[in-house]
Order: sequence, then C-alpha cells, then structure tokens
Amino acid sequence: MSLLKLQVAGAAVLKKKAAPVPEITPAIRALADDMAETLNVAHGLALAAPQVGEPVRLVVVDRGYLEWEALSEEERKKVRCDYRPEPLVNPEILKREGGEEELEEGCLSVPGYRAVVRRPRIVTYRWQNLDGKMHEKRAEGLEAVCIQHELDHLDGVLFIDRISRLKRNLALGKVRKFVEELDPEDDETEYRLYGKS
Repeated sequence: MSLLKLQVAGAAVLKKKAAPVPEITPAIRALADDMAETLNVAHGLALAAPQVGEPVRLVVVDRGYLEWEALSEEERKKVRCDYRPEPLVNPEILKREGGEEELEEGCLSVPGYRAVVRRPRIVTYRWQNLDGKMHEKRAEGLEAVCIQHELDHLDGVLFIDRISRLKRNLALGKVRKFVEELDPEDDETEYRLYGKS
C-alpha cells in the first residue's frame, strides 16, 4: 500500500464529474487499498477517489467509526473504535427523505476549515463491493451526511460549494495558507499528505 497525495480545494480534478468504474480490476483494488491507507493516516472518516487525483467513482468509508459514532454515549465508553475501511464502487443515492438538518462538516481537501451544511437527514444508497456484489442501505445521521458529502466529490462538488460565497472565499484562503506554510520538519505526516511530491 502507498500513501497518496491529497488534492485541495482549487485542484481541477475536484471540479470534474468522476467516471463510473466499468470493471473491478487489480488497479481499482490497489487504488482502494492506497485510499484506505491514506484515509487512516489522515484520520478522516471517508475519502473519494478525486481527492487523491483519480476521477473515478470510488469511495472508501470508515465503517468502524460510523458504527461507533452511532452508539450511545454510555456504549461508546465500553467499546473500542476500530478502523474498518470499506470501499464503495459506483455508489449512488437512490432516495433522500426525512427533511433537512444542519451539521458541521470538514473535508480532507479543505484542511483547517469546517462549516455548517444543510442536507437531507436520511438517504438510501447502493454500491458494489470489490467482488462486484451489490449492496443497498438506508442511512441517517452522520452516515447520511458522509455519503452525501462523498458522492458530492464524485460529482465535482465540495462542501464549501454549499455555503455562502463569503465563507467559501474564507475557506479557500485558509487552504492556500495551510499549503504555503507546510513544513516537513513541523509535521511530517501533513507534509507527506499535502506537500510537494
């Protein structure tokens, strides 16, 4: 597995609609493995292929964290949160329901910035696993937000495209500053994820 460079807001690949994965090849499996490794090192919840420069419809989600987050406060104290990445090939939302709610979002492609975004509360979505088997799930709360956020990436949309222009410009300024100030001696991990190749 390899650590992949994260693309940040302003990168052309993040504005493109990603292409469907026509066949699950060894290259797609390797990309999914590398994305899982990158997500783990970056301490993110999910990662879409365009965020690592690959314009294909592939997402990796940390199911371990989603399941842990869905537990009550009391249950979380008793259970360890394990990293359990799951690749979603050609994911799509079939249905949105339950009204809308606001939740603060962040993004590995918009480092150092968070904002409140309004999204449908419940989604039903489907995807293929790496063996080509179809799955379908109804999700709410953080999982519903996560899926909508990641599928936005596959359509060339960042969460900052869903907030005011003023806040979006503030976010872009923070991203530029973050990248300019990266120093391999201060934070080797961030430099490996975001720094120059």
